[in-house]
Amino acid sequence: MENRLKIAVLSGKGGTGKTLVSVNLAYTAKKALYLDCDVEEPNGHLFFKPDYLTKEDVSVKIPYVNDYLCNGCKKCVDFCKFNALAYINNKVKVFSEVCHSCGGCMEICPESAISEINKSIGKIEKGNLEDVTVVSGILNTGEASGVPIIKAMIDDENINEQVTIVDCPPGSACIVMESIKDADYCLLVAEPTLFGSHNLKMVYDLVRLFKKPFGVVLNKTQDGFNPSKEFCENNKIKILSEIPFDVELGKLNSDGKIVSKENRSYHDLFAKLLTDITKEAQNEAIINS
Repeated sequence: MENRLKIAVLSGKGGTGKTLVSVNLAYTAKKALYLDCDVEEPNGHLFFKPDYLTKEDVSVKIPYVNDYLCNGCKKCVDFCKFNALAYINNKVKVFSEVCHSCGGCMEICPESAISEINKSIGKIEKGNLEDVTVVSGILNTGEASGVPIIKAMIDDENINEQVTIVDCPPGSACIVMESIKDADYCLLVAEPTLFGSHNLKMVYDLVRLFKKPFGVVLNKTQDGFNPSKEFCENNKIKILSEIPFDVELGKLNSDGKIVSKENRSYHDLFAKLLTDITKEAQNEAIINS
């Protein structure tokens, strides 16, 4: 890890408290990088309200067909497994929304009638709150995949903070896989419901598939039966923290406040959680070295 730590925060569904945990881990880390990879609905910036905002466009390559060179052989149409090309009215039509930018159609064309052009799919915004660098990926409405935006965020060569917090998209699809690929540790956030335990299992299976060290935060806990806690105990999963169901926390969070900034007890809770994650990740690094 070269003394740097990248923590990916996951949940099997939206609304579990993933962003709550991510934002407050980044804030208590002091000097940190917060990456909001929930590119369809990024909301971390609503808490940080970063200054010095910069914007960077993210584009992908899509095919452009020169109708004068195309001889209508349809090899490109037959090649594309995503049905992004069709031969209509003696012309090849490109459906850019489902194109995966593989470039295969351009390579297979015998007449060199296909080239590539840039298509904007979204943007990356960067700013700061105190010593936290806040980076948000924003996917344009109607685009099918935010993976290229997340890849650009994760692979940024300028990332040099000691602690990076990756606020992953909910679920366990390709965009989540891209978000956790370089993570040193995965933190799974779950609610105390049957639905919550079902979705916890989704991300549990994912991080095990990727062979990532991980632990769990149980959010909105109350007295009584907790299916997510039972799932952790049955599968010998380490529970790193339990965040209580708390009206004050809920109000601060709904008002766009960073709870660890406003409330000392929650600052201590998230600071301890970060310390425990760091120890877990270091122990895992030693075991695998």
